[in-house]
Amino acid sequence: MQMETSQRSSEEYTTLNTKSRQRKQDSWGRTISTLCIGLIALLVVSIIYFIAARGLTTFFKDGVSFATFFTGTTWDPTSGAKYVGALPMIVTSFSVTLLAAVVATPFALAIALFTTELAPKRSRGLIQSMVELLVGIPSVVYGFIGLAVLVPVIRNLFGGTGLGILTATLVLFVMILPTITSLTIESLRSVPRDYRSASFALGATMWQTMHRVILRAALPGILTAVIFGMARAFGEALAVQMVIGNAAVMPTSPISPSATLTSILTAGIGNTVMGTLPNDALWSLALVLLLMSLIFNLLVRTINKKGVEQY
Repeated sequence: MQMETSQRSSEEYTTLNTKSRQRKQDSWGRTISTLCIGLIALLVVSIIYFIAARGLTTFFKDGVSFATFFTGTTWDPTSGAKYVGALPMIVTSFSVTLLAAVVATPFALAIALFTTELAPKRSRGLIQSMVELLVGIPSVVYGFIGLAVLVPVIRNLFGGTGLGILTATLVLFVMILPTITSLTIESLRSVPRDYRSASFALGATMWQTMHRVILRAALPGILTAVIFGMARAFGEALAVQMVIGNAAVMPTSPISPSATLTSILTAGIGNTVMGTLPNDALWSLALVLLLMSLIFNLLVRTINKKGVEQY
């Protein structure tokens, strides 16, 4: 009797310590997930290291000073280290990004508010589908439309070549509008229905509720949407290159040809030799773009963190 009890206890102990099929699958899942996360982290670190190593070569090997690079207005790396001034491209990149965000944000807010608060239920899906359709259009199509339609119109209205910051701003406005709109719609939908009900119960109108309650509650998400749109505009290359003129000079007016960091990169990277000053200077521009991308991501995390703490 004692032997049977001891044998049964031993079998139960063995059964409890034997991994079931579900536990094995769970273990494999955790292992694969950890490996994938590690691979992604390694890839990100490798990209940052590679771009930083190539971008800093301009300053530590080729003798270009930081002051010359960030404050110089002459971009001609083939002529020597004294002519590697990226200020015109930096100013133009920030100009078209900020202008596009300023123009696109009111339209995005209007579309998002109409979709979530005013539109009939049958129309909401149609509006959101149209917005998402704009996201899938390739950049070259936007650039070609801007080159074929906007450039002649601006040339006829304001003179000049039609290529410049104004044309690039309008193209980027259309490109980032669906991004800001989609994220804003999600932010407005995340506002609890109780906020609306409480506002209506206090006698507020629909417009007062949207302005004083919904928009304020969704403000962190709206700011995140705007920053994501700015990040896309700042890093856009092909469409901007087609309509901005690609003149590496300090912009003097919205209709004068200019150049962004991305347009100079895409136009010149295939025409330089690896290891030379012109090539290293382009890698420095890529490093500036990478740093701006990291700053945009940091801003998004900061805004989301403050939004969570507030609500």
